[in-house]
Amino acid sequence: MTELTELTAVRLLDGYRKGEWSPVEATRAALERAEAIQPEVNAFVRLTAEDALARARESEERWRRGEPQGLLDGVPVTVKDILLLRGAPTLRGSKAVDPAGRWDEDAPSVARLREHGAVFIGKTTTPEYGWKGVTDSPLSGVTRNPYDPSRTAGGSSGGSAAAVALGAGPLSLGTDGGGSVRIPASFCGIFALKPTYGRVPLYPASAFGTLAHVGPMTRDAADAALLMDVIGHPDSRDWSALAPPPGAYADGLTGGVRGLRVAYSPSLGGQVAVRPEVASAVRHAVERLAELGAYVTETDPDLTEPVEAFHTLWFSGAARVTEHLGPKQRELLDPGLREICTQGARYSALDYLAAVDVRMDLGRRMGRFHDTYDLLVTPTLPITAFEAGAEVPKGSGHRRWTGWTPFTYPFNMTQQPAASVPVGADGDGLPIGLQLVAARHRDDLVLRAAHALYEAGVASAGRLRPSGS
Repeated sequence: MTELTELTAVRLLDGYRKGEWSPVEATRAALERAEAIQPEVNAFVRLTAEDALARARESEERWRRGEPQGLLDGVPVTVKDILLLRGAPTLRGSKAVDPAGRWDEDAPSVARLREHGAVFIGKTTTPEYGWKGVTDSPLSGVTRNPYDPSRTAGGSSGGSAAAVALGAGPLSLGTDGGGSVRIPASFCGIFALKPTYGRVPLYPASAFGTLAHVGPMTRDAADAALLMDVIGHPDSRDWSALAPPPGAYADGLTGGVRGLRVAYSPSLGGQVAVRPEVASAVRHAVERLAELGAYVTETDPDLTEPVEAFHTLWFSGAARVTEHLGPKQRELLDPGLREICTQGARYSALDYLAAVDVRMDLGRRMGRFHDTYDLLVTPTLPITAFEAGAEVPKGSGHRRWTGWTPFTYPFNMTQQPAASVPVGADGDGLPIGLQLVAARHRDDLVLRAAHALYEAGVASAGRLRPSGS
């Protein structure tokens, strides 16, 4: 018997079309899986079972009539609790957010999913306001890794990554301001894309400004392309949203990598100490790209460590998002968030503008880099998942989460599309991610190369078996 929770969205839809199974069956299976994994992994802040089953029954009737509504009719999806979902409180991982309210509006990406008939099964966990690269918060506790619950799922979209990895819906919407879809994708063995800034509109605007992206978290690149074809269209509420893409991302997946110019940077020119098992898995995947016809050159982009500029932008955003809170509400905050808010409030306008200058120069250098190379390949992270409940690995010497994410946050500063692809596991069975980066507006190349890795068997949806599955 087919295990519906292990299927991609593409395969689910094919089954609906052929009458092999129904949206109600798929939704029940996803909800049962979500309930089963919640006690150990803690991926959800709430499940919306009653609404999900009602939407699934409506979808089933449309499929029965041969009149599906859009591209995702009847597919179970989850939404990170940073994004507005009509009818459900969006608490952003914070006890300082009042759950009472109208909650009568969808975020743009959520609205597009609703228009295409997707079935919302729940909201997933996030650290408070999505501020760090792991997922724990005073509101919802610690979210754990599907492969080893003593380890972190990563963050800040850790709940979404764990849900997808364990079959609680094949699609999830996450947000990424410094790696927040790619970090948990790498730790949890799934695919995630941070699109070009503006490709997926965001409302309300993030306090972290133009660092913040909305992106798909899925079982493979084909599902991400399908999801991008739904959510990657402008919305009048986002003044920075891009015009519609020139074509469907799903239609461009099959071009392969033959002839693409690929730059492979194993450690950003020796700036990053990469764990040997991670380095080996990524190198093997890069060698496969070369076998598939890509022109691979081992070289490094000019990415002089921009962490101080990123901190200025990030900590200022954190200070801004909590600015309205009174003293009693501030006492409810994650202590680490409180600390960076204090630091962010001390920056001057000139400090902020100096960080913007660093950012613009970094973007210029990467633009020139992509005059020569179509894609950049790096590890997503230099490590695999570490202990749950900690911001940084024990004994690492890092002060903040940016210390162990040197491959991810620079590309939020440059607004480039970047994806994490699962390419193996370490000796403890923990997933390893490879990062693909392209020039701004070339999301299609990232998806195409990732799909080639899946087609070649280097990356595979569900190839690794989470402990809770």
